[in-house]
Amino acid sequence: MENHSSLQDNPMQHYKRAYQIFDVQSNSVYIWDFSGQMTQFVGDGENCPNDCLGQATEEALLELQVYGLPNMDKDTVARKPETAMNGTFRSRHSDSNLSIHMNDTVESQSSSEPFLGPQSSSRRYGETEVLGLTGLQNLGNTCFMNSAIQCLAHTPKLIDYFLGDFKREINYENPLGVNGKLALAFGDLLRRLWAPGGMAVVPTLFKSTLEGFAPQFYGYNQHDSQEFLAFLLNGLHEDLNRVKHKLYTQIGYTEGIPDQQMADEYWQIHLARNDSIIVDLCHGQFRSKLVCPVCRRVSVTFDPFMYLSLPLPSTTMRTMTVTLLSTDGSMPPSQLTVTVPKCGRCKDLIQALSTACSLQDDETLFVAEVYNHFILRYLEDPSDSLALIRDHDCLVAYRLPKESENSQLVVFMHQERNLGFRCLFGIPLVTRISGISDGLQIHNAYMKLLRPFLNTDEDGSDDTGNSDYELAKMETILSNLDDLSSSDDELEHYSDFLFRFTNERGIEGQRINLKKPLDLSDTGSKLHVLVSWPEQMVRRYDTSRLSLLPEVFEPGISAIKPQESVSLSKCLEGFLKEEPLGPDDMWYCPSCKQHRQASKKLDLWRLPEILIVHLKRFSYSQLLRDKLETFVDFPLDELDLTGFLSHDSDPSLNHYRLYAISNHFGSMGSGHYTALIYHGKSWYEFNDSLVEPLKEEDVKTSAAYVLFYRRISGT
Repeated sequence: MENHSSLQDNPMQHYKRAYQIFDVQSNSVYIWDFSGQMTQFVGDGENCPNDCLGQATEEALLELQVYGLPNMDKDTVARKPETAMNGTFRSRHSDSNLSIHMNDTVESQSSSEPFLGPQSSSRRYGETEVLGLTGLQNLGNTCFMNSAIQCLAHTPKLIDYFLGDFKREINYENPLGVNGKLALAFGDLLRRLWAPGGMAVVPTLFKSTLEGFAPQFYGYNQHDSQEFLAFLLNGLHEDLNRVKHKLYTQIGYTEGIPDQQMADEYWQIHLARNDSIIVDLCHGQFRSKLVCPVCRRVSVTFDPFMYLSLPLPSTTMRTMTVTLLSTDGSMPPSQLTVTVPKCGRCKDLIQALSTACSLQDDETLFVAEVYNHFILRYLEDPSDSLALIRDHDCLVAYRLPKESENSQLVVFMHQERNLGFRCLFGIPLVTRISGISDGLQIHNAYMKLLRPFLNTDEDGSDDTGNSDYELAKMETILSNLDDLSSSDDELEHYSDFLFRFTNERGIEGQRINLKKPLDLSDTGSKLHVLVSWPEQMVRRYDTSRLSLLPEVFEPGISAIKPQESVSLSKCLEGFLKEEPLGPDDMWYCPSCKQHRQASKKLDLWRLPEILIVHLKRFSYSQLLRDKLETFVDFPLDELDLTGFLSHDSDPSLNHYRLYAISNHFGSMGSGHYTALIYHGKSWYEFNDSLVEPLKEEDVKTSAAYVLFYRRISGT
C-alpha cells in the first residue's frame, strides 16, 4: 500500500502505516484514540469496531505505542537492552504532514538517567519526544549537504514515499541512473532521521555512496547546496524513473495550435520519458516564447522545470567612491561617492559621475583603474559589468574636453629617488595636447597640471606669478638640455623635471629633449610620459595630495549602508521579463535561416506541488566571484502565483506555504549552511547536529538561499 495520509485514511490505515514505517511486529504496536471520534482498539485491528474503518473527516490525534523496535539502527539510537519505548503517531489529514511523538519509559533503569546522548537532536517536551528533529553531523565542510537533505527530509509526500515501500519502483535498467544506489542510500538516511529517540545521524554511508558516482563531491571541500540539491533530485529521479524504455518523440508542426493543446502535448511527451516521485512533486512547466529581431518570427515551446532560479533584481544598488581630477590644472583632486546598480554597467557609473560633477556639454569623463601608481586598465567599454570592479580597487575620473581631431591623450607618471632607487609615486595625471611638436609643450602641460599641488607661502601666495623668475629658470633649463650625454643627476641640477617616454607600466625609455622636434607617429592614441622629480621639486609640491587615492568602498570609513531589500515578487518579475539572448546563445531562425539574437520571454504555465525557489546570490565572472547580501522579503503562509501564470487556471492550485529554507551565511568558499524547517506548528533551525526552536520573526533573513514551498490545497 502507499504510505500517504489523506482524507480517506481510517484508523486501520493509520495502524498499517505505522507498522510499515517502523517494520515492527503487530503485537508490539498499540493505537489509542485521543480525538474522541473513534473507539479505542489494540493489536492488529481485530478488536477494532466497525465504525473505526470509516473515513475520517477531521484531524485525528492517535497515540502509537511501540515496544522494542528490534530493527532500529544502532548508529542512530544508543539504548540499553532493558529500555522500552512508547510514543504518539500523528497524521494531519489536511496537509499530509507526518509528525510522530514518542514517550520514553524506563523499566529496569533510573528515570533520571537520560536515554538520549549529549549529541541527540531530538526534542523532549515533558515526557514527549518529537520525531523528525534529528540533526546530521558535519563530516568536514558537509554543511551544504546537511542543509539540502534536511529540507528534502521534511518535504510532504516525499517522506511518506521513502518511509514506505519505495524499493519496488527502483529502476535498475536506467543508464542515466546509478542502479538504485542513490535512492537506497537516501531512503536509508531518511529512515534514520525519522527514527524515534535518535542521536544525530552520521551520514558517512550516504556520502561515500555519493562519492562513488559523483566525483565532484569527493573529499571535504565546500560546495553549493543548490547545486547539490539539483544533482540529488536528478539522481533520485533517474533511479526511480518508472519509465523502463525511453522512446524518442518529437513534437510535430505547432503553428496555429492553441497554447493549451500544445502545452498538454509537450507535457505528455515529457511524462513518456520521465515519470517518478520527483516528477510528481517537483516538476512544473514553462511557456517559452522567442521572437526574431529581423523577421519577427515567433516560436513557442513548453519546457519542464524542477526549480526556479531567480536573479536578484538589478535595481539593487551599490555605492562607489571615485577620485575626480581636472586636466587643465584648474581644480585640486576631489572625491565623489555615487550610487549605481550593483549589476549595472560602466555607462551607469559614468552617468552618475557626470551628474555629480555637473559635467558640461563640451566635456567628457575618462575613467580608469589605478594600481601601483600606473593606470591598470581603462573603463572605455560602456557595456562592461560593474561587478568587475571590486571594493578595494581605486578609480580615477579625468575631466577632459571633448576630443578634437589633432589632440593626443598624454598620461604622466611620476618618479622620485628613494634610498638610491627610482620608484613611482602618486596618481597619474592626464591631459589632451593638440599638435605636439616638441618636448617643451609636454613640459608646459605638465607644469600646468601641477598647479593645484604647489606648496603655498605663509601668506598664502606662491611663486608661480613671478614671470621674471619663471623665464630665467626656463632659459637655464633649455641651455643645459642641449647635451643629452649628461647624466640624470647633472640635468636635474639645472632642470625642474626630467621627461622620458615610457610604456603603460612606467618603464624608463628615451629621454625627451625639450628643444628638439618629436616624432610621435608610432605612439598611438595615448602618449605615456615618465617624469623624474628632483629633490627640490619634491619639497616644492605637496606630493601627499597627489597620492591621495581612496578605495571604491571602505567599510570602516564610509557610513553604514541600509540593508537592501526586494520582494520575492520582484525577483519573479525580473526572471520572467522579456530580454535578448546573449551573443553566445543565438537562436536559429527557421525563416531567416540564420542565427539571431532573439528576445526571449518566459511564463509559468504548470505549477508543481512542491515549488523550489533558488535565489541567485552568487555571481561569477572570469575575474570575480561575489555574493549578494540583499534581503528578500518572501511570504511564509501565502504565496499566490496566480498573476505569474500566462493562462487562466484553477486558483486553488496557485497558492503555496513555506516549509523549509536552505540558508547560507558568510562569503563564497568560507561560508556556512543551515536549514530552517516548519515542523508541526513551529519553526526549527537545523545547524548540522544541533536542532533548536526558532521564533517565526527570525525566519526571514538575508541568508535565505533556497526556499521550499508546498501547495495549499483547497484555498
